Amino acid sequence: MPDQEAQTIKLACPCCGATLIVDPSLAVVLRHELPPPQHKAPELKDAGRLLREEATQRDQKYRHILDAEKDKGKVLDRKFQELLKKARDEPIEKPLKDIDLD
Repeated sequence: MPDQEAQTIKLACPCCGATLIVDPSLAVVLRHELPPPQHKAPELKDAGRLLREEATQRDQKYRHILDAEKDKGKVLDRKFQELLKKARDEPIEKPLKDIDLD
């Protein structure tokens, strides 16, 4: 009888670090192992610094989204012009219908 461990695949989740044991012949997850806790709760003395860092990150994300929205019209116009140019260069063909394929 073949070794059961040799027939399983051990996968590590890149996001949370959990481990999945998968049986490829049955296509099922046999076991799920949670990762050990990696970080502890922040200290109260660091609360002010953490709040300032979060506010800075939030402001950076907002500025990035705002810049993307400002350029959105230009981007859409450029995409439209490219597709219009492509449509003009391609010959016009009659679309095939299901009945034409018989």
